Amino acid sequence: MKVSDILRVKGSTLYTAPPEQPLAQAVQTMAEFDIGSLVVMNHGELVGMLTFREVIASLVKSGGAVGTSTVRTVMDDAPLTCTPETEIDEVRRMMLGRHARYMPVLNGRTLMGVISFYDVAKAVVDSQDFENRMLKAYIRDWPVEEEGAAEPKL
Repeated sequence: MKVSDILRVKGSTLYTAPPEQPLAQAVQTMAEFDIGSLVVMNHGELVGMLTFREVIASLVKSGGAVGTSTVRTVMDDAPLTCTPETEIDEVRRMMLGRHARYMPVLNGRTLMGVISFYDVAKAVVDSQDFENRMLKAYIRDWPVEEEGAAEPKL
């Protein structure tokens, strides 16, 4: 299974923010749309990722106030990325290795979407459920042998 399979099911809604945007406005967008990340774009190019992890770290550092911070001062400016052709197993390894919950998907320099750890876990579970159903159906349709026919003759 590839990242493109997840994006096909997930859809193409993208939430972005420019690096100069006030952090308070970005947090408002994240709360309004119930999302955990914003892709930070500058002149059509990915320049970072803002997740609730960076927001919380910023709040702790500033004593609980967003203040006049901008997205640029808080964002992860070197986020993990993948392509639509990346295998899901590789994405899982990458996300686990960096404790990343969100990963932008790039086709060259074009942003195709964002996948979350939840999206990856759901795809794996759905795939395993499908395989289990197929195996159970196969076992149910197993031909029944006549009694004694399976015994070797000496």
